[in-house]
Amino acid sequence: MAKPDATTPRERYRAQVRTEIKEHAWEQIATAGASALSLNAIAKRMGVSGPALYRYFAGRDELITELIRDGYRSLADTLRTAAADGADLSGLAHALRGWALEDPHRYFLLYGTPVPGYHAPDDTTAISSEIMATLLDACAALTTEVQGTPAAPFAAHLEAHRAWAGDHPAPPAALHLAMSFWTRMHGVLSLELAGHFTGMRFEPARLFAAELDDLLRQRSA
Repeated sequence: MAKPDATTPRERYRAQVRTEIKEHAWEQIATAGASALSLNAIAKRMGVSGPALYRYFAGRDELITELIRDGYRSLADTLRTAAADGADLSGLAHALRGWALEDPHRYFLLYGTPVPGYHAPDDTTAISSEIMATLLDACAALTTEVQGTPAAPFAAHLEAHRAWAGDHPAPPAALHLAMSFWTRMHGVLSLELAGHFTGMRFEPARLFAAELDDLLRQRSA
């Protein structure tokens, strides 16, 4: 027997309006970028007054924060689901690319140029840490370290500066692999989604796959 809905009609209506506001926000971001996001412009599109909209979001920054939370949560869930289905690091890379291509504006809100004057709250960092934890699990599964063997210089540096990895126990080699994966895969994705490969007459998917294969080959050498 299904559980009765614990929310009230008023709460459901509020959630519905917030969802509609976010949909208009994404449309605005797609047209003019996140820095031009305006609650008053969204209110006009919805046919309500600006003050009415401020009952649902206190201001532009709160709305941006909600969009960022949604974006990070979506990616975290995508990668966690892929990992649960047996995806290794290569599989996670392709899951990342599929997620990015699905909505480039969402991707750039998270990983593009920061919005001027906006500072994300700590809880968005906590969600993004879930993404890195999934990647670190996959990287740790691919790396082995012989007891007593000194870590490579940059891996040793990461071991001493591992706050970005949270509480994950990944060894230095896994930290290095995760950081290399993150920078190389996002580098290709950012250029592809920004259109920098347009007219170069090659398939970006092949470049992404080649960079991934090269990275994994170096790790296994």
